[in-house]
Amino acid sequence: MTEPHACPDCLRRSRLLAHLAPYIERIATGSRGARSPELLRLSDEDLVAVAAPNVAEQVLEQVRAVPERVLQDALVEAECWGCCLHDPLYPAGLRDASDAPRALVGRGDPALLQDLEPEGTVTLVGARRATSYGRQLARELGRELAAAGLTVVSGLAFGIDSCAHRGALEGGLTIAVLGCGADVAYPAAHRSLWRQICESGVVLSELPPGTGAWRWTFPARNRIMAAMAGMTVVVEAAERSGSLITADLAADLGRDLGAVPGSVTSRMSAGPNNLLAGGACVVREAQDVLDAMLGPGARTAKRVGPRLEATQHSVLAAIEGGSVTCDAIAADLDLSGGEVAAALAGLEALGYVSCSMVGVYCRTLLRPPSADGIRN
Repeated sequence: MTEPHACPDCLRRSRLLAHLAPYIERIATGSRGARSPELLRLSDEDLVAVAAPNVAEQVLEQVRAVPERVLQDALVEAECWGCCLHDPLYPAGLRDASDAPRALVGRGDPALLQDLEPEGTVTLVGARRATSYGRQLARELGRELAAAGLTVVSGLAFGIDSCAHRGALEGGLTIAVLGCGADVAYPAAHRSLWRQICESGVVLSELPPGTGAWRWTFPARNRIMAAMAGMTVVVEAAERSGSLITADLAADLGRDLGAVPGSVTSRMSAGPNNLLAGGACVVREAQDVLDAMLGPGARTAKRVGPRLEATQHSVLAAIEGGSVTCDAIAADLDLSGGEVAAALAGLEALGYVSCSMVGVYCRTLLRPPSADGIRN
């Protein structure tokens, strides 16, 4: 595979956006910040004229004067790489968008971009203040879709985004698109998750290394997430949520839309439920996404969960054999009640079992990776 490459002029566009960031902040953060994707369709000259008319000429001269060597050295120092519209590695889905970034700065393995096509990519988004229902579903969807061979894209934010990434890391490949430099872990609380994605996936941004986040950069990065994927799924979102910007942008590009249904009394389900009323695909599980994107039955979601410890595996087998209470399992396996209770708590947290209000345990559809994948 050829090395990723971004030409100097495209990298200077990235520099220009960073330079204009505070100016764009003043004019692009109206209602839900929706203006930033519109502004980014403008040429360099028009963007500077709109955002910073009093210093337009000076800004353009300063950015154009940055030597190619300085642009490349900045990437190397930040352990990043760049690719642009002129590079074969540039994601195919972005070529459909009129407001696509000229250059992307990435961290991780650039080879993962080589076969990145919209039909094999799904974007999962949702509320930052998600409920336990939304977080669990996001993680399960991320894991199962990644295990089925799709690339899961999200934005590393709190709530639904981070859960989708964590699930995808358990099952396959995920890509994080940031509203700051690719070398900046934002939010800082997700530094460990950011590092994991850098090591086994890809982190992307249209901004140069070291750039901080602004309010306008989040709807701006949403357009990248929407364009990269063949389908955008909203897991949970309030009626006026930034996640719905991603859905709107995906619809404008003719991409498929999916939404996870929720309670009509839940504020966090208002956004998805409204999308469903407007004709979005109902997403109850990963199979619904695969059927919508690839055709019914074209690919099956493998409901494979995390690896189990030996005791957890034995307890799971006992439940499958008909022992469905803590006492019955303890007697069946000749274990103490405490050992079984601890194993059951772990299995429930991992999604392998559910418990009724009277203490009866039932298996879910989630399956262990394999018998030889058990941790001792």
